[in-house]
Amino acid sequence: MPRIQVRINGAPVEDWLADTSTKFPDAEFKVLATLPMDERLFEIVEVTTPDRDTLVRHFEDAPEVRSYEVIHTDDQMVLIQFMVSVSETYTALRAAGIPLRYPAHLQDGWFSKEITSSQDRLAEYTDELDAADIPYEIMSLSQSHESSELLTERQWEFVTAAVEHGFYNTPRDCTLTDLAETLDINLSAMSRLRHRAESRIILAFVTEAAP
Repeated sequence: MPRIQVRINGAPVEDWLADTSTKFPDAEFKVLATLPMDERLFEIVEVTTPDRDTLVRHFEDAPEVRSYEVIHTDDQMVLIQFMVSVSETYTALRAAGIPLRYPAHLQDGWFSKEITSSQDRLAEYTDELDAADIPYEIMSLSQSHESSELLTERQWEFVTAAVEHGFYNTPRDCTLTDLAETLDINLSAMSRLRHRAESRIILAFVTEAAP
């Protein structure tokens, strides 16, 4: 399944938290949780900044913030929960049906996120960002492979049997003929099955490991 690292600029659109981060450009915001509640977003955010008092006053004075609570604070960090209107950046995610992995990082208006989803959903997500005129950058794209997606059911059956019977041990504990008998197919079909399964596994490994 595709996995992307993406940067999204929430400052030019309706995203109060992104806009707030531009007022504290040196602060590092870490979004720990986001929960939609009655057309609003309940969020928990950790902010690393030496200007914690100024930041808290900004939350207190902002008319966009319906409620807030400082959970913890120290010399360099504020942990705060609050409720604001649903942002356009969150709406784009929800419209594409993509769950957000936490934490999401935010600095000077730009969210940095890792998203794993199907190719169709990722394409729908970028379409939503384009339609809303939300600037974004794809920083990296990789492919993660689940065994259920990488191999067919028959190929997975071969790989499982080969490992269980010691085909890949050194020295081998069984032959390809033995596996053919175990899976009740002829030797020629077994050879093709082995080749296709191993080819998929090797290609997936090289693709994932490539710099």
